[in-house]
This record gives sequence, C-alpha cells and structure tokens, in this order.
Amino acid sequence: MAEPENKKVLVAGESLRDEGGEIRSGFVEAVATSIEDGNADELRQLAGDLHEADLGSLIEALDPDLRTRLVELLGDDFDFAALTEVDERVREDILEDLPAETVAEGVRDLESDDVVTLLEYLDPEDQEEILEALPALDRLAIQRSLDYPENSAGRLMQTTLVRTPPFWTAGQTLDHIHDISDDDLPDSFFEVFVVDPAYRLLGNIFLDKLVRARRSSKLEELMDPDRRRVIVTDDQEEVARFFERYNLVSAPVVDEADRLVGVITIDDIVDVIREEASEDIGALGGVSPQEELSDTVWWITKSRFTWLIVNLITAFIASSVIGLFEDQVQKMVALAVLVPIVASQGGNAATQTMTVAVRALATRELTRANAWRVVRREVMVGCINGIGFGIITGIAAATWFGMASLGFVIALAMFTNLVAGAAGGILIPMVLEKFDADPAVSSGAFVTTVTDVVGNFAFLGIATLWFKLW
Repeated sequence: MAEPENKKVLVAGESLRDEGGEIRSGFVEAVATSIEDGNADELRQLAGDLHEADLGSLIEALDPDLRTRLVELLGDDFDFAALTEVDERVREDILEDLPAETVAEGVRDLESDDVVTLLEYLDPEDQEEILEALPALDRLAIQRSLDYPENSAGRLMQTTLVRTPPFWTAGQTLDHIHDISDDDLPDSFFEVFVVDPAYRLLGNIFLDKLVRARRSSKLEELMDPDRRRVIVTDDQEEVARFFERYNLVSAPVVDEADRLVGVITIDDIVDVIREEASEDIGALGGVSPQEELSDTVWWITKSRFTWLIVNLITAFIASSVIGLFEDQVQKMVALAVLVPIVASQGGNAATQTMTVAVRALATRELTRANAWRVVRREVMVGCINGIGFGIITGIAAATWFGMASLGFVIALAMFTNLVAGAAGGILIPMVLEKFDADPAVSSGAFVTTVTDVVGNFAFLGIATLWFKLW
C-alpha cells in the first residue's frame, strides 16, 4: 500500500515540495525505487516533466549511486539544464560518469551559457571529448566562451541573439524573427541588436517598442544608440553591480573592438549574486568558496585546516599577553575570571563593525568619498557602546566580587576594547581592500587578534596600575 501512496504524492504538482520548499521524502523514495528497479516508464511518469529546478533538487536528494542512473533511464526526457541547478561537485561526478556522446546530445539544445556552466570546471580532456561530439558551429561557440577568463562576462553570456542591420524596417525585423527556426532563437529574449557590417554594436530596440512601431519605420530611427553594454572580460561581480545600478534585465556584451559577441540576462545575474553572497558569507567564517555540501570529509578537512591554523596562532598571540601579567593574575584571581569577558565583548563588537564594512566594500557603498565619515561614525558607536557596557560590566563585577574599584577597572577596559574593536572592524577591511586582499577572507583573524590583545592588555594593565600589583 505504501508504493501507490508515494506515487500519489508525486503526481500532485502542489505536493512535490513541502511547506518549507524542500522536495518531499515520499517523492524521493518513489523515484529511488523506480531507479533501483530499472523501471524507465515509471520514472518518466514521475520525473519526466519536472521543471529543471525541481529536477536539480531531486538529483541532489538522491543517493550518489542513483544520480547517473536517473539520467540514463530518463534518456531523451532528461533535461540537462537541471545540472546547472546542482552543486558543482555533483555535476562533475554525473558528467564524468556519462558517455561523451550522451552529454553532447543532451546539451545540444541548451543555451550556450548553460553549456559553459556544465563544462567549465571539467578536466580539459573531458571537455575536449564532449566538445568533439558537438556540431562544428556549436563547438566553436562554446569553445570561444570557455577561452574567456573564469568568472568573466564571456563565461556568463549566451551567444544566441537577434542581430539586424540599421537599414531594415520594423516590419522586416518582425518577419525575420518569425522566419528564424527555434534552434537559432534564444529561449527568451527582450531586445533586438542593431549592428554594422563589422558586427559593431550600434544600438538596440526592445521588443515592446518594436511591435508598437509602424512596419515602415527604420531601425536606425527606432534604436537606442546609447545602450549600456558590458565588456566581455569584465568580472561577473562587476557585471552584477552594473545590472543592479541601472535596473537592467539584459545587457549586450562586446569585445574590445565594440563588436557584439553575446548577451547576458537577469537569470544569470541572479545566480552570480547568490554565488558571490555565499562566497562572502563562507569567507567570513574561514570556509573555502569552493566548499559545497556534496564535498568529501577529507576535502573539507583540508580546506578548513589552514584557517584553523591561522586562528590558533592568533590565539597564542593573545594568550602571550596574559602571560606578561602572570604574577599579577596570581596575586588577584578575579582578574583571571574577568579577562575573557573584556576580550569576548570586544570581539563581538568588532565582528558587527567588520560585517558592515565587508558588505559595504563588496557593494561599493564604502568608498574614498565617505570612508572617514563612516570610520568616525563607527568609532562613535564604539564609544557609546563602550560607555554603556562599561557601566553594566562594572556594576556586575563590583557586585560579584564586592570591590567597587574592580568595577571601575573593568569598565575602563571595556570602553577601551569596544572602541578598539570598532576602529579595527572598519579600518582593517579598508586596509586589506587597499592592498587588493579580500577583506571577507582576511579580516576576521586580524580583527580578533586586535580585540583579544587590546582587551587583555587594557584590563590587566589598568588593573596592575590601579591595584599596584607590580
């Protein structure tokens, strides 16, 4: 009775995902059973018509041993665009297990940017084997895109677009679009590009303007000659900012000679924004940008080891400061109890400031023009928080140990460390950015060291002077 229930869950489109947006376990179990039984007809009925995003989620939910088998059993019904929706490691494993002819046949009808996504991280030998199985024109277009630098606009763009000469009329252009075969048209497009005989971009016409124009209107009269464009070698992060700044849904891509070579659409930019955000979040925690949930234990261990070593070294540096006051700590045990509080609170405040700074640098909101104003603001925030938390901590310490003077000492140290944390949290990312180091990757270790060293030295140093512990 359980098997029909699983099939029932599958058939209802609204039941494919649960309230949290995850693929239902009953759905995954039904598909897994079909794969294990080798029942291709049942598998096609269950998963053959899934959207590429849903099919990608299904692939990731399946056991690794079943993923390639899913592709093979679905045959022509498998949409290779689904592989652009899965982790890079999962995608590589599947493509390496499949025959080159199968992959070539599967990617034949995909947009060029999707094909590049599938092939760009494969070994050169595997790339070559798949490219050789493609038709000559497709192979040249994909190879040209793969030759562009990694993470550049050339890797993002699709090369299938509509070009027209400036002397055509609106009617001729619409007839031309109607006459083009589906294979030579992009799956979705928003504009027609006007080029000269050397394929230099002269301008564009959006489809809504084109269909409203009189059929006799010349394109050179309708086009926008100042269309914003992207250089093929531009970094994808800069392209994403370009789209955000000008609220674009697509942008033409040109080479250094202003020749039109492709177009980037908003769906590719959404992927870039998500990818860059994930990298920055991971970098703040010392996680490699390449790390994914599908990676092996050994690979993850190696990728995280370096960052942990750096943090261990900084921890020894901070501890060495406490070692300088070893005699004082022995004379007054309360210092050993309270010193972690000062360092920890300073680190928390610095992390808040650092997160704001790294994000502002990444989005170009923090620039030379407003840098010192932002620095002054953050230091002022540190001063105010330092006063507030100094009073709170001082009262707590004085009550705990019955020493009003100890409360004053820790309050002063807390103020000092929160100001230092605020200053370090904003200045360290800015300095790293100045020297072309990624602030998201490198700031954490430096900022933590600053607050630990300053916090320990301030508290123990002030206590030594105040209580004359030398």
